[in-house]
Amino acid sequence: MSNTPIKIAPSILSGDFSRLGDQVREATAAGANYIHLDVMDGRYVPNLTFGSVVIENLNEYTNLPLDAHLMVVDPDRHVNNFIKAGVHHITVHVEAANHLHSIIYGIKEAGLKAGVALNPSTPISAIEEILPFIDIALILTVNPGFSGQTLIPSALNKATKLKNIIQEKGYTVEIEVDGGVNPETAAMVAKSGADTVVAGSAIFNNKVSISQAMNNLRSKLQEPFN
Repeated sequence: MSNTPIKIAPSILSGDFSRLGDQVREATAAGANYIHLDVMDGRYVPNLTFGSVVIENLNEYTNLPLDAHLMVVDPDRHVNNFIKAGVHHITVHVEAANHLHSIIYGIKEAGLKAGVALNPSTPISAIEEILPFIDIALILTVNPGFSGQTLIPSALNKATKLKNIIQEKGYTVEIEVDGGVNPETAAMVAKSGADTVVAGSAIFNNKVSISQAMNNLRSKLQEPFN
């Protein structure tokens, strides 16, 4: 698709919450492009993670954009809290938003990048009308709500199709791929047309350092273009 280096957004959902700030700092030093924040409300997805109060302190540990993925019911009720918390990107689920255009407008009006996420079973057609207005399209390659899942290969076809639409229409939309991204799956994710990959357990684990994990993933993402 492109030989432009693919960005890496470590997801702190897989991090050690007892030393979250230090791990964000380590990921930043290791060359991350964004810090990805998986926000879950226990309703849209079964799990409950963290909210804006935890997030607002993370800017002390990194100068990278904070990339918030809201897996929540009625995201319009929560967006302002995350804007105030100092995030830089907010992505909401098309399946959870009743008034998607209004939410996107509000995010962009605040000077942030706005994104829309698609679950593996949600078709691209669900966001075609909003594509001209968004900055990020987040393609879920696992079902949302749990870290450490296995990537669903067929979901990558959606990223490829979406990339073609974006290029054909001349939109400036960044494609993020999130779910099951690790050194074993990185090459096919890169070939799908992803601009950014979100990775959690592949980066935050007890096997190697964050720096080594980032290097391992980055080298695999580059392989299809070498």
